[in-house]
Amino acid sequence: MAFLWQFSYDISNLSSIRMGTGDLAKYPFLNEAGEYLRDSGFGWEELERPDMKDVIDRAAERVEVEVGGNMYDKLDRYEIEILTFLVSLIMVKSIGMEPVLRKFSLAEARRAEKFLTEDLKRQNEMQKSSLFSKIFDDLFKLKIDAAENGRLFKVRVTDYLSRSSHFHEQEWKLINRLVHGGSVYLDADETVRLVRNELSVLIYEKIKAMTLPTIPQTIKAKADTLRAKLAPRYEYRPTAVTDYPPCVKHALEVMGKGENLPHSARVMLATYMLAIGKPVDEIVMMYENAPDFNEKITRYQVEHLAGMKGSRTKYSVPSCDKLRNENLCFATVECDGIINPIQFGRKRK
Repeated sequence: MAFLWQFSYDISNLSSIRMGTGDLAKYPFLNEAGEYLRDSGFGWEELERPDMKDVIDRAAERVEVEVGGNMYDKLDRYEIEILTFLVSLIMVKSIGMEPVLRKFSLAEARRAEKFLTEDLKRQNEMQKSSLFSKIFDDLFKLKIDAAENGRLFKVRVTDYLSRSSHFHEQEWKLINRLVHGGSVYLDADETVRLVRNELSVLIYEKIKAMTLPTIPQTIKAKADTLRAKLAPRYEYRPTAVTDYPPCVKHALEVMGKGENLPHSARVMLATYMLAIGKPVDEIVMMYENAPDFNEKITRYQVEHLAGMKGSRTKYSVPSCDKLRNENLCFATVECDGIINPIQFGRKRK
């Protein structure tokens, strides 16, 4: 069963605190999940057994649910869910589609985020210390301590800034946080949110690095079925555009590959499409391949930019200067000195 341990995470300095099967079902990316299966005598050849059909079906369900933008949160059979996670990794690798991999990785990170937040809220101090050691400190080198009141957590300002810089909401600005003695104070939800992206990247990179031997036919058949089902929606399709400015072309190319666009690039893309008269429905579906795509949220955001929701103010396309300052400008000679992407292709007087 050597293969199953090849893609387990290298956490050689984990503390000696052992986690139960319930914890491993919630956090199956920990090395101890693989160790648990190995100690149970489970081997690669076991996946060929007829009674593994339930595990393989659950793994396929897990992939399909999470790629669809929802959360797989089953925990009714701990030992089965640990194995389901490992089989789902094999399926995602076998499917071999970048948007599927990115969406799955982000969904697994959000799943762990949900369970970790709940555990931090209800567990005692010893249990919390175990989680700090196992996940925050060992995986992400993020030192977190419980605050004196027992309800808040504190993280060093430098660690906070290096992670919160990726968030665009005002509440994550340091000026809007409680800061004391070189630490930023956060509640359980905020503490876990800090590492979601890192966990997503961790899962993504480990699946990318996996090498698959001959896959059991039962898993391959299920993965092939899933791929045929997902391909029409998520397979990379280059966008045939000739008249968009380079910044917009670049954004569409990134989206087509299933990669994440920065918030400012998403705003630029939506406002540009609105300015040239694209309907909201069409603009919303341009974001479909984004790993974190949620149609309801995306629709609201596009309608907000269009002045149909919220403040009812219609947002303008960001200027070329603003895009340059945010590293979103990919100017070519065709730009011909324009000051806003909306001017691209128009004859200058």
